[in-house]
Amino acid sequence: MHRDEIPPGTLYLLILKALARSGELHGFEIARWIEQVSDEVLQVEEGSLYPALQRMLIKGWVKAKWGVTAGNRRARYYRLTPLGRKQLEVEVSEFNRVVAAITRAIQTA
Repeated sequence: MHRDEIPPGTLYLLILKALARSGELHGFEIARWIEQVSDEVLQVEEGSLYPALQRMLIKGWVKAKWGVTAGNRRARYYRLTPLGRKQLEVEVSEFNRVVAAITRAIQTA
């Protein structure tokens, strides 16, 4: 099956949605959630995911704490903040606006 990287401008949206749906996740779980809900079409690269999470920490959209995975590995767990929940609404709205504009453009005769 062909896998695609996350479309530009949607990584924050997908990370925020993963955390909103699942609560607290570490990076690998976030990436896996995105892959699973996209039927394995979208692939999140570590080189994109962790810098995005760091930027989200700085913006106050997520909080993080260190913990241990089920496999007894040390991992940083991320959780949405109230500001992150508000940002998710903004990201969804912007995404829907762009998708609607693209849809209008490609349906034009």
